[in-house]
Amino acid sequence: MEIFKKKSIEEMLKGAEKSALNKNLRAKDIAALGIGAVVGVGIFVATGEGAHLAGPAVVISFIIAAIVAALCGLCYSELSTMFPVAGSTYSYAYITFGEIVAMIIGWCLTAEYLVACSAVASGWSGTFVGILKSVGLTVPKMLTTSPSNGGVVDLPAILIVALITYLLYYGMQESAKLNNVIVGIKIAIILLFIFLGVKHINPANYKPFMPFGWKGVFAGTATIFFSYIGFDAISTAAEEAKNPKRDVPLGLIICLSVVSLLYVGVALVLTGIVPFKEIISENAVPGALASIGINWGAALIGTGAILGMISTLLVMLYGQVRIFMVMSRDGLLPKALSKIHSKHKTPYISTVLTGVIAAIIAGFLPLDVIVQFLSIGTLLSFIVVSLAVIVLRKTMPNFNRLFKCPGVPYTPIITIICCVALISRLHLITWLAFCIWLIIGLIIYFTYGRKHSTLQNNNNSNEGVV
Repeated sequence: MEIFKKKSIEEMLKGAEKSALNKNLRAKDIAALGIGAVVGVGIFVATGEGAHLAGPAVVISFIIAAIVAALCGLCYSELSTMFPVAGSTYSYAYITFGEIVAMIIGWCLTAEYLVACSAVASGWSGTFVGILKSVGLTVPKMLTTSPSNGGVVDLPAILIVALITYLLYYGMQESAKLNNVIVGIKIAIILLFIFLGVKHINPANYKPFMPFGWKGVFAGTATIFFSYIGFDAISTAAEEAKNPKRDVPLGLIICLSVVSLLYVGVALVLTGIVPFKEIISENAVPGALASIGINWGAALIGTGAILGMISTLLVMLYGQVRIFMVMSRDGLLPKALSKIHSKHKTPYISTVLTGVIAAIIAGFLPLDVIVQFLSIGTLLSFIVVSLAVIVLRKTMPNFNRLFKCPGVPYTPIITIICCVALISRLHLITWLAFCIWLIIGLIIYFTYGRKHSTLQNNNNSNEGVV
């Protein structure tokens, strides 16, 4: 069937060559992108949520999540060195499984990134308004809350999205430099929390260590695993890496190593300072320091949370822009979305569109239901990447792999089983929302994408420059 037609490697690389994107990201920049995405809201909020489910054994939950993420990372590393193009899982699915699967995965990634951007922006707004209140400045509720919560518009959320959108429009190198600085500050603040907190650990708080048994540990893993959402955005940077076959896998390894150590360290200290039942999820890390009288440290950690969310927002917006760009380049979305700015060398129309949509969602719509289904797109992407590694080892056995995922097919199979186990824990309403989103994507494909697909029409995509 034509809808399962696969894109050749030559066609994929030819499209990347015409993109005119600057290739100036090194391994440290790519690692910082991943760390910026993963060490954001999660480390300040999800740690507390996981502790309520697993108790002090949330440390084990983080270790299990880190192992699953690392397995996914190994699969991503192999494919990113084989196909150094933007688009991440979407591009890999196009080569391995065909156009319709690629469209579905691309649409899933769109749900993940757009909803995540909006959720992070809303979280940033709430934290920012809280800090303003702590210094005596009160902003009217009508300007800081969505209509569903009694306000008119969440203005801070819209403004932060607009700022990050401008940075991405202006240039990726400049955005990466800012992200590197923010990530450095963020890591320093988290290490400060560990340093200050470790002296106040009460061993009695670790007893019982596993109050809810292994069921609680795995429930904690399912909750905090979604803190790792975003590290797959690293592979979307392949087309802008100086040496993608080296920088992308190295960036992934550095990212996951640093992130895992930080999460485990924070979880260990947090549950040692505060009994797990008393942890306040919305203010877990700063609240822990405040509870032992280190108020200046709590304020500093709160500032770190603000910075952390900015870098997370930057990477999520970046990932979404690149997904739009590549799908447009393939004809599955309007061609305007893949136009590259002649001066800034960025996909400027995709960037503006992504920023506008994310700002509208963050500023006006309730996120309490829609935010739940962003994780489905991520887990499905992980499953497709793992399957692709197995399939390509059979269909392209002689392809030059500069990085080979160890233990194939067992490593990808274990990854798939873990992802299926996690995805099975999602609520029914989450699946209903996802099915509606998927139907919208399929309608777009069969009414527009299939007719304009460069692959179906045997045409190479043309990049516009303004």
